[in-house]
Amino acid sequence: MSPVLLMVIGLAILALGYFVYSKYLAKRVYRLNDEFRTPSHELKDGVDYVPTNKFILWGHHFTSVAGAAPIVGPAVALIWGWVPAFLWVTLGTVFFAGMHDFGALWASVRNKGQSIGALSGRYIGKRGAGLFLVVIFILLLMVIAAFAVVITGLLISTPTAVIPTWGAIGVALLVGLAVYRLRMPLVWVTIVGVIALYSLIALGNAVPVVLPETFLGMTPTVFWILTLFVYGAFASLLPVWVLLQPRDYINGVQLFIGLILLYGAVVVGMFVTDGAHDIVTPAINMNVPEGTPSMVPLLFVTIACGAISGFHGMVSSGTSSKQLDKETDSRFVGYFGAVGEGLLALGTIIAISAGLRTVAEWKELYSEFGQAGVQSFVQGGGMLMESGLGLPASLSTTLLATMAVLFAATSLDTGFRLMRFVVQEMGERVNLKIGKYTATGVVVVLGMGLTFSQGLGGEGGLRIWPLFGTTNQLMASLTLMILAVMLIRKRRNPWPALIPLAIVFVMSFWAAIDQLFSFAAPGSADWLLFIIDCIIIISSVFVAIEGIKAIIRARKEPPESDDADEQLEAVREEV
Repeated sequence: MSPVLLMVIGLAILALGYFVYSKYLAKRVYRLNDEFRTPSHELKDGVDYVPTNKFILWGHHFTSVAGAAPIVGPAVALIWGWVPAFLWVTLGTVFFAGMHDFGALWASVRNKGQSIGALSGRYIGKRGAGLFLVVIFILLLMVIAAFAVVITGLLISTPTAVIPTWGAIGVALLVGLAVYRLRMPLVWVTIVGVIALYSLIALGNAVPVVLPETFLGMTPTVFWILTLFVYGAFASLLPVWVLLQPRDYINGVQLFIGLILLYGAVVVGMFVTDGAHDIVTPAINMNVPEGTPSMVPLLFVTIACGAISGFHGMVSSGTSSKQLDKETDSRFVGYFGAVGEGLLALGTIIAISAGLRTVAEWKELYSEFGQAGVQSFVQGGGMLMESGLGLPASLSTTLLATMAVLFAATSLDTGFRLMRFVVQEMGERVNLKIGKYTATGVVVVLGMGLTFSQGLGGEGGLRIWPLFGTTNQLMASLTLMILAVMLIRKRRNPWPALIPLAIVFVMSFWAAIDQLFSFAAPGSADWLLFIIDCIIIISSVFVAIEGIKAIIRARKEPPESDDADEQLEAVREEV
């Protein structure tokens, strides 16, 4: 199989999804209305609710949902062959992720920017909402702890990425200042920002930063983890326009440039420099290593981000909905944000499949389940850029490693902000008002507690990560359940939500049950993961039951009037 042909087919599927299917969703299902007053205008506070240019907001949304997951998931899933991974990434993005992310954004905007957890109370019921928050809380805790450890590992293994990683914060602050205070044209700010970012990458490649074995009385691992938690806390408290938005926007532009270079390297290598070759990864691997789980259902939870992810719904309803300027922008921000992540996942499949030169190399990398990951993407993509574009191997590796770190970091700081919202929502449920500083402190304590729970090496950060895939996908199915109830209430076509809901829930619940037995296996039992998995399964079952009841009620109740019409009528009455 030619990597160029694979790339063209994948890009064509994703393009059709955005230009055809998302238009259908916008016009026929969600019925977007520019007259609707979005929460960013109605509740504008300059901190969380800020009307934002759709391109900047797309950058925030896309990079926040991306993280390292659309790299890690496809890299691991290639052990079953490139065909299953390719189909789930492309079709999953078009019919599952795009609908889910777009829908969560629309649902939140129509409900004053409320999070998915809060929406569950209105559309599923109070009992379901409480359990829903439990699943959200566990998922965000996983993201914060694990991403802090993953980023630390990349900063240590790729010291050339240290300067551009932290220098990007300075670039983001200047971009925010230029756009919101100096009112400079976005095009010129973008050009200067990208040049500055790539200059930092070149500088980092020339000046790697390797910390000594003991730095300020700490190991490099402890130092970087603590630094990341301090950064995450400050980033979650600052107004979104100061750091979160501009950082994510400039990172989004940087990623697209990186993907253009990666895809371009494949084309140039095939037709110009003769530096490319056919994919050596088997289409469907019938001889997986011992200990590899069954492709069904594990494929559907191993590749989460890049196909569909519950974390996306939390970002859509947690931060993006509070910054949407016009309701019609939600198609570009939500659906195209999912397409951007699909492009990254597709790029990962191509980078590893085409970056490996021989079948022997592939067998060595995939000799054990879970062995491939971010580093495989960095090395494979680096080899493609070197052979296709002639970029030095060290510079290519630095560029891709920096890209991976920056995306993981954007998910980390967004995760901090979202978890702060969840802590505050939990307080409200028991009539306890929790301030943002106190809530942030709770997030830091819990996150660091989990990360260092098994020692100063940060092993605890990945302690409950094996549950991320199933928890994340169960969360996605529960979000789709809310969308289905909303659409039924409004007497609109619910099948674009119901079909993905059924598939994702069955696959993720099946995977959770499979994992439950593996966690209790004699001789290798992990009772902490067993207990957490039980909590997740029980919570999901009860929420699903409440959701089914809500769907039945919605079919019997009178149709719900359009929120936009109600809002316009209220404005007329005020006038």
